[in-house]
Amino acid sequence: MQDMARKSTAEGGLRERKKRATRDALVEAAVRLAAEHGAERVTVEAISDAAGVSTRTFFNYFDSRDDAFVMIGAEANARVRQAVLAAPPGLSPLQVLRDAIAAELAEVEERHELWSLHAMVLRTSPRLLVRALGVHTADERELAEVLAERIDVGSRSSDRATPSASEDERRNPTPRLYPRLLAAVGVTAVRVAVEHWCERPDGVAFGDVFHDVFEHLAAGLPAPAEETGRN
Repeated sequence: MQDMARKSTAEGGLRERKKRATRDALVEAAVRLAAEHGAERVTVEAISDAAGVSTRTFFNYFDSRDDAFVMIGAEANARVRQAVLAAPPGLSPLQVLRDAIAAELAEVEERHELWSLHAMVLRTSPRLLVRALGVHTADERELAEVLAERIDVGSRSSDRATPSASEDERRNPTPRLYPRLLAAVGVTAVRVAVEHWCERPDGVAFGDVFHDVFEHLAAGLPAPAEETGRN
């Protein structure tokens, strides 16, 4: 029985790795094609061909063509939320968030070119930029919810639901102000770190830029006495 359980776990892990590899291949194909030809000229068929899969497989991963352009890093966001909940006690909420995000940094740095191309695609397509902002907003809301759970501040805003509140409202509470603000700051910090890193020609490590950003946040954002080499 134990051998069967281990085999099942191994097979499940292999399936997840294959699924992730396929999703990554589709995202990379979409971004590279959009950078070369313009997002509006890229079709689902072209993305699928470039990734070596069928269009049917494409729609197993994405609901629409545009999702492939804006869903870069989606699985990493889910892992960040899991890491927030699994973090050891005794850490400040900002430390928990920083460490959860830091665990995903290796993939970002390894795919520097792709992230740079992705930023360029969004800059040249206002429609996709708006779509990406919508995705980030949804990610931010989910992150705020797990932060609220993590720091045990309660699951509702200061204005609690009245007895007439709908069942859906009671099932989907609104995080309080602090976790919402922390999630927004964290998401913005990552975006600024990625953009700043992609624009630098001197080859500075992304991890250095990322840690500088969170050091500024932890210090309360005082005005720097002087510019450093990485700022």
